[in-house]
Amino acid sequence: MVSLKLQKRLAASVLKCGRGKVWLDPNEGNEISMANSRQNIRKLVKDGFIIRKPTKIHSRSRARRMKEAKRKGRHSGYGKRKGT
Repeated sequence: MVSLKLQKRLAASVLKCGRGKVWLDPNEGNEISMANSRQNIRKLVKDGFIIRKPTKIHSRSRARRMKEAKRKGRHSGYGKRKGT
């Protein structure tokens, strides 16, 4: 297993995202390891060997449930009050 640290960093820069959002195809390790320039990285992105992962969506279900409870008057005791 070759180190793909440089390629991941360059890909993050090219894709304008963080290193954690970059997916490198595990089957194409040798092909990716040969890429040592931004131009080569762009080519790999075009070929689909490097992909930007989709953004994670934060669920609002807990916030909605809490809002409904507050509407009913829950969570409003003396211990929950700040600055009053």
